[in-house]
Amino acid sequence: MSSTLKILAFAGSTRIDSYNKKLVKIAAGGAQAAEVEVTYLDLRDLPLPLFDEDLEAQEGLPANAVAFKDLLISHQGLLIASPEYNGSLTGVLKNAIDWASRPSPNEPPLAAFADKVAAIMSASPGGLGGLRGLSHLRNILESLGVLVLPHQVAVPKAYEAFNADGSLKAPQKQEAIEKLGKNVANILLKLY
Repeated sequence: MSSTLKILAFAGSTRIDSYNKKLVKIAAGGAQAAEVEVTYLDLRDLPLPLFDEDLEAQEGLPANAVAFKDLLISHQGLLIASPEYNGSLTGVLKNAIDWASRPSPNEPPLAAFADKVAAIMSASPGGLGGLRGLSHLRNILESLGVLVLPHQVAVPKAYEAFNADGSLKAPQKQEAIEKLGKNVANILLKLY
């Protein structure tokens, strides 16, 4: 059964050396340890135009929006690490969510988000670790029908939090992020 369960892991950052990309990979490792298949996605590989209903009406969903939607639909769980930009989530993450929320013909509303289970996390150079942005991300995902697990982790002072290999220097933070991945996997194993 667990071989059919899949979690999509991605960060709301396109920066090559993103702290949040490192963070979500740690959570993905926790989910993999629970024997659930994890797909890591770099949003940099699926560039999208800014959401525009006129563009959508003229050309349909962009190919990368369709690809992102297809990935969401084919996975039951989500691990999302979101940087905090000006007290909220990033434009690239919000834009991807907006495109993925658009209906395709003969598709139920919000098919890419329905019945998903997610864990959210953040790493930021600031002292709150991106906590303010996580509240916005939680509200958006829940409004789309995603079950966002109550526990979330924010890593402050991200510029000094990681080892060269991408792991976290603080063992308790490393374990907390791994546990987010395990928790999503365990919930999926119980639900499916």
